[in-house]
Amino acid sequence: MKRKRLSEEDKALWKKVSETAEPLQVARPKPLPTAERPLPMPKPVKVEKSRLQPFELGAKAKTKSTGNDLMPSISERVGKQPVQMDKKAYGRMTKGKLVPEARIDLHGMTLEQAHPALVGFVMRSYGEGKRLILVITGKGKSKRDDGPIPVRRGVLKHQVPQWLQMAPLRQVVLQVREAHLKHGGTGAYYVYLRRSR
Repeated sequence: MKRKRLSEEDKALWKKVSETAEPLQVARPKPLPTAERPLPMPKPVKVEKSRLQPFELGAKAKTKSTGNDLMPSISERVGKQPVQMDKKAYGRMTKGKLVPEARIDLHGMTLEQAHPALVGFVMRSYGEGKRLILVITGKGKSKRDDGPIPVRRGVLKHQVPQWLQMAPLRQVVLQVREAHLKHGGTGAYYVYLRRSR
């Protein structure tokens, strides 16, 4: 499509109209060139002391071991519990020299099945006057862990020590410790019971 050019009459008419028209906005003053503008006042700068120590080229860096705030493993937490029982018997138990009087295997059970089975077994053993029992939880299945949040391995392995410290088992359990290798190692717990009255 061709644009139509204005004729001389149209141009003259437009010039008359534009001279009588009032602008809607007042023209802003043009900014001064940068050389003529006054510079803004600088803001005061707070200088903090550097926490970094001076470093010379070729010098060795000072290594400072920083602790982490990761939760210790269940094995470490159970192992750090204070000894409540006779120290001599505790030493024999941890070396696997004491033979458990009863055992329960929780392999393949869900949490809903394992909890009542554990409570019943511990209370029965206590009633029968047994002192050392073995609770086999297993180490847990190895799963592929691709997520950003680590998945806990061995749900029963983590849950059993907590159950043993809760009522009603807390009143009858004296000591909980991971079993010796010949009794299951990290997949089992020794549970040392109080004397029945």
